[in-house]
Amino acid sequence: MSGRASKLFRRGTRRPGSHPADVVDGLEHVEGLDGGVRGISAVISRVLRPGPVKDALHGVPMGHPAHPSLTDVPMGCWMSAAVLDLMPGTERAARTLVAAGLAGALPTVLTGWTDWSALHRGQKRVGLVHASATGAATVLYAASLVARRQGRTAVGRMLGFAGLSMLMGGGYLGGHLAFRLAAGANHADKLAHLVSLGWHDLCKIDELPDGWPVQRQLGYINLFVLRQGEDVHILADRCAHLGGPLHQGRIVADESAETCVVCPWHGSTFRVADGAVVHGPATSRQPAFETRTSEEGVVQVRPVP
Repeated sequence: MSGRASKLFRRGTRRPGSHPADVVDGLEHVEGLDGGVRGISAVISRVLRPGPVKDALHGVPMGHPAHPSLTDVPMGCWMSAAVLDLMPGTERAARTLVAAGLAGALPTVLTGWTDWSALHRGQKRVGLVHASATGAATVLYAASLVARRQGRTAVGRMLGFAGLSMLMGGGYLGGHLAFRLAAGANHADKLAHLVSLGWHDLCKIDELPDGWPVQRQLGYINLFVLRQGEDVHILADRCAHLGGPLHQGRIVADESAETCVVCPWHGSTFRVADGAVVHGPATSRQPAFETRTSEEGVVQVRPVP
């Protein structure tokens, strides 16, 4: 029986690298991409300075990254154009859709490169190939539009189908970034699932340095703790952007003189009073805790609903 079970197990085992996602995983380790990664990162850092424009491109006002939503415009237009290209008498409509997709590609590209600039190295390597594929698709669709306007409809269709093939490959890599590598996902601890209801004793208030952030632990969760006189501010320590340790970050004041913490990894800035995002690349609010101090001087915490 055990021999038969062993054979069944072997039959159901997939060989490493046999799945497309496993092949794409290899891109994370291609050091040959690092030259391009460094060069483009330097250009973006010079051109796109921290501020409202960069925050908007990250999607901070929306509460989640803007890039994934914007990709629907060029992808939807170009896929619709491909369907029309298979039907007679639809040349003008297909040409209009190709042009609309190119118009939608501009903000999509800008938001994509902005998000890419704040990723880890392995994510950037995959993202560079993703951008190359979708960039090639955009060039092919631009050439397709030129050919269509010149009356060379057959050539325009061929270029469009070639662009769609590149777009599908680039889209797969984009999905890999989002769902396999969690680029753009909320990396902060999910307090509702990890902390029970009610108040929890954390530590003596006298144990906390005044004005200096430290890390404390509540069950499975690491906490960012900042004491300011008799007030204690507590956030989840894992940055919502990519999990950086907030207790190692800088304490600053925003435009309203509110105390904030800057993540040491990519510069996401959160208000310590409630975890609100002040500056990206993070787009998700940092989980926060209500605090109180007992008569015995013990800091007690509970998650903010």
